[in-house]
Amino acid sequence: MIPASQPSQRPPDAKLLIIDKYGRLTHMPRTSFDNFLRPGDLVVANDATALPASLQGVHSDTGCPVEVRLAGRRSLDEMRDFTAIIFGAGDFHSRTEDRPSPPRLKPGDRLTLGPLSATIERLLDHARLVYLRLDGPADAIWAGLARHGRPIQYAYVPVPLEIWDGWSPLAGRPVAFEPPSAGFALDWRTLEGIRSRGAAFATLTHTAGISSTGDLELDRKLPFDEPYRISKSTGSAVARTRAHGGRIIAIGTTVVRALEHAASQDGRVHAGDGLATQLIGPGSQLRIVNAILTGVHEAGTSHHQLLQAFADEETLRRAQKELDAMGYRTHEYGDSVLIERKACEGAELMLPTVVSNQDGFLADSVTAPR
Repeated sequence: MIPASQPSQRPPDAKLLIIDKYGRLTHMPRTSFDNFLRPGDLVVANDATALPASLQGVHSDTGCPVEVRLAGRRSLDEMRDFTAIIFGAGDFHSRTEDRPSPPRLKPGDRLTLGPLSATIERLLDHARLVYLRLDGPADAIWAGLARHGRPIQYAYVPVPLEIWDGWSPLAGRPVAFEPPSAGFALDWRTLEGIRSRGAAFATLTHTAGISSTGDLELDRKLPFDEPYRISKSTGSAVARTRAHGGRIIAIGTTVVRALEHAASQDGRVHAGDGLATQLIGPGSQLRIVNAILTGVHEAGTSHHQLLQAFADEETLRRAQKELDAMGYRTHEYGDSVLIERKACEGAELMLPTVVSNQDGFLADSVTAPR
């Protein structure tokens, strides 16, 4: 696999690897995503837009340059208090893991961030992780972010991102810190294809967080707690789909996290606001989501860990080899994977045999009883 280095959301050659519930692997063009759908399915996407959450500035006590990356909030409406990652001098041209630490921080330190200013309220459990408060009324903070903020960016994309590079066709309220990039695979043609298949489409809003902090110890804490909002219409659509035996297909890990948290008490998705605090991984029992469309994530990341709730380690390892062999592109502007939740014990076992189909993509085809 190779990092996608150009900020193109829907390149015409984008690929899709489908892993069905029996572990069969099928390669196809990503534009054929709707071929996976059946009448009665429901596709749910995150309509959040990313804030310009990277702020260059100065640590006032020392005069040292810093970069603040806003990384967490307690509610969708919060505009002053944030969890943040603070780096020393530099920008996205350096790999995140190579970025220097900030000057020694302490509660009460002031940061000058272009037209904005902030106070470190308290230190959290890592040298570059803090809770800070932006000064001023909400309108002034919005204006300062618009004037001075930049999209959070990583070194594998060498050109500076524009704010609209992270806006999907579903772009709604600017509450995320990084784009919910699984939604980049969707466009109006895809939405029409979903409906032509007899499936339905709905959205929710989830504060997609940062994907990397540059520090392995801190990365293990990802994802942070993330607020979400589920409308009454989306909650009803989920209930209706499940009652009629349809599948819930989540577009991205944030949708999985929101829906599963909203159903954590009694197995029903409740409309309203919530704060997703759970970590989803190999030991998680998914109650709502039947399949996920997501980007290509490397092993060891929090995104990849969530995928282990859908497929076992052996299946994901086999898929990883296929992704490498076929040159799939990783990260937010890369290719995609669709994983259907693994079948229950006792279901028939699919033994994968990879063959070429007429379009030059690969498909699996062999089944056997368990």
